[in-house]
Amino acid sequence: MCTFPKPKKVVLVCDNLNTHHPSVLYEAFPPAEARRIAARLEWHYTPKHGSWLNIAEIEFSALAAQCLARRIASEAELKAEIEAWVRERNALGRPVHWQFTTEDARIKLLHLYPTFE
Repeated sequence: MCTFPKPKKVVLVCDNLNTHHPSVLYEAFPPAEARRIAARLEWHYTPKHGSWLNIAEIEFSALAAQCLARRIASEAELKAEIEAWVRERNALGRPVHWQFTTEDARIKLLHLYPTFE
């Protein structure tokens, strides 16, 4: 069952690939249907040389591991737990470090490198 079967707008967050553009709807649907769908979409693109979407994914992963890895009895308790977690997380103000060197990759991704004997 869908909670919102007929939303007025759908916010679509996507990267900057050329396939993520309203014009692709016209390739997949008849013009009237493509226009109808495009009118309901609100397009938001990630920066070309940055990835705030990855940061959001990291935060959701931390939320799931640190706050939601247990049963929560009610929606009110869930909201309270998440709000407390967000306050604490924001107070820490930890930046994301995007330093992944070739050496780090060779260690972390060792299983992907071929081995020769």
